[in-house]
Amino acid sequence: MKTQTIRFILFLAVAMFCSGTLFAQPAEKLIKVIVAPNHADWVYKTGEKITFDVTVTKNSIPLKSVEVRYEIAEDMMDPLQMETKTLDKGTFTIQAGSMDKPGFLRCRVWAKYAGKEYPGLATAAVSPELIRPTVKLPADFTEFWDNAKKEAATIAMDTRMTLIPERCTEKVEVYHVSIQNYQPGTRLYGIVCIPKGGGKHPAVLKVPGAGIRPYYGDVANAERGYITFEIGIHGIPVNLPVGVYDDLRNGALRGYNNFNLENRDQYYYKRVYLGCVRAVDFIYSLPQFDGNNLVVQGGSQGGALSIVAAGLDSRIKGLTAFYPALCDLTGYLHGRAGGWPHMFKDPTNNTPTKIETASYYDVVNFARQIKVPGFYSYGYNDMVCPPTSMSSAFNVIAAPKDFEVVEEIGHYAYPEQWEKAWQWIDKLIKK
Repeated sequence: MKTQTIRFILFLAVAMFCSGTLFAQPAEKLIKVIVAPNHADWVYKTGEKITFDVTVTKNSIPLKSVEVRYEIAEDMMDPLQMETKTLDKGTFTIQAGSMDKPGFLRCRVWAKYAGKEYPGLATAAVSPELIRPTVKLPADFTEFWDNAKKEAATIAMDTRMTLIPERCTEKVEVYHVSIQNYQPGTRLYGIVCIPKGGGKHPAVLKVPGAGIRPYYGDVANAERGYITFEIGIHGIPVNLPVGVYDDLRNGALRGYNNFNLENRDQYYYKRVYLGCVRAVDFIYSLPQFDGNNLVVQGGSQGGALSIVAAGLDSRIKGLTAFYPALCDLTGYLHGRAGGWPHMFKDPTNNTPTKIETASYYDVVNFARQIKVPGFYSYGYNDMVCPPTSMSSAFNVIAAPKDFEVVEEIGHYAYPEQWEKAWQWIDKLIKK
């Protein structure tokens, strides 16, 4: 196997751990609770009867006389149906009813064995292509962001690049980057990996999932010929000791996603969204960049930022977004699931000012602006970024869309999904 191929495979494996989502693929357990809708694609039409088949196994053999309890509920809502029963043969079928509106109906099951509960779930999609957003598009949405970008563009980048020798390879140079962000004195930090050997290269901007952590750069894909720029969003260097980020996560930056939600000009994500634009400025300033082929990629919060960046900046030629957050935040105000960080599930946030602010930052309204191709991947069992909220954003995108739907997954992705995303990028760049 060629060295380049081996490194690419290693990258895909590591991506599950450090892609920025902080949600790993679940570990295998002694008792498996398998829940599946009776439609192979998990998709139903409104009014259609839905059933779930449940099997509880140990060593791949159905368990007899095992106690289970289950709940049927619409995506992230209170249960509509609950029951506890003992299974004679380790299997049973649940008649879950139907939905008279587009959405998702989830079946959660817990099996009790040796004093411990083991969970399983499945989520039926009901006419998901018809889900429409609840969030409103402000009349001055485009004007607000155009003005914000114009103001930010007057701030000098003041670029500072520091070589990281221990991260460099024979083919790639790795730098810690600091650039001035949207206001004087504010900084955006990241790790850029630049192929050696001269020439011009396409670029991938990698935007982060939620949290506070260090970053190390994507050397593997830089060795494949891409400039990769992996950014943080909090205005702090991304190469500090891990303990610094632990302290910030539990202290000064705890709950950052709600900071200044009552003010659209001071909400925390303004610096974040404009930071994505500033990151594009930096990539375009690099003499090694080919001046045209730039793709943005991320998962969860990073999936949201991929859509936001593509909606804000026409210099981006494509995006890959995994299970995006911050979609249709107001869903909870309309009796259905809203997106992470679920701020409107908390009644204290349900004020006119906060709802208005959220509309300027909701991913749905950036999805409406996208004009470039995108690759999108998610699953129906996601209870961090609910599929109802994500569908609200996907369904308003008018640009070309390629989907990789893995129905059974929650808030994570299999290596095969990341591989397909990179294959999609390779194909887009070649075109």
